[in-house]
Amino acid sequence: LDKTREFLILHGDIMLQENASNYLLLASLEDEMNGFRDKMRLTARQSQIVSNIAELAKTMKTHPGNVINPFFKRIEEKEHLEGFQTGLEAFVQNLIKRAVVKKKEIDEERAMEEGTDLADVPKDDRLGPGGLDPVEVFESLPASMQDAFESRDTDMLKRALMEMSPEDAEKHLKSCVDSGLWNEA
Repeated sequence: LDKTREFLILHGDIMLQENASNYLLLASLEDEMNGFRDKMRLTARQSQIVSNIAELAKTMKTHPGNVINPFFKRIEEKEHLEGFQTGLEAFVQNLIKRAVVKKKEIDEERAMEEGTDLADVPKDDRLGPGGLDPVEVFESLPASMQDAFESRDTDMLKRALMEMSPEDAEKHLKSCVDSGLWNEA
């Protein structure tokens, strides 16, 4: 922590900018995705320090550079250090979970770009958020919906759904969401 304090005092003008914390977060995520867990933990800690300093400055209505020493003084107290470490560990666990999801998304994107057939991916690895297999769901869809998905045409998909009974449309849309073929967001 002493090295971090010294570094921030010397380079606080750069490290305490608004985007620094976001950059460190993304660097942490990338480190985890690339298998550099120790480096990820260090970068995540730095990200949390910068973020905490920024929050403290906001609370005190002052420039972040003015709260570097008070932050580190406070973190020397056992209860504040434990609170910081608990928050850091939660942050790290969330990063680990996000890295798994992000890696899967990237792999799926690459598979789509390379034309890899999802059927070649092990079933457990391709299950959607609701636990359904997108390959099985896609094959069970009416041809009009399959065509819409293959052409990535949302208007065509809407027309296909409108041509069905409300019950069938709801059933097919739910299975698409549960398999990850369709994102409700």
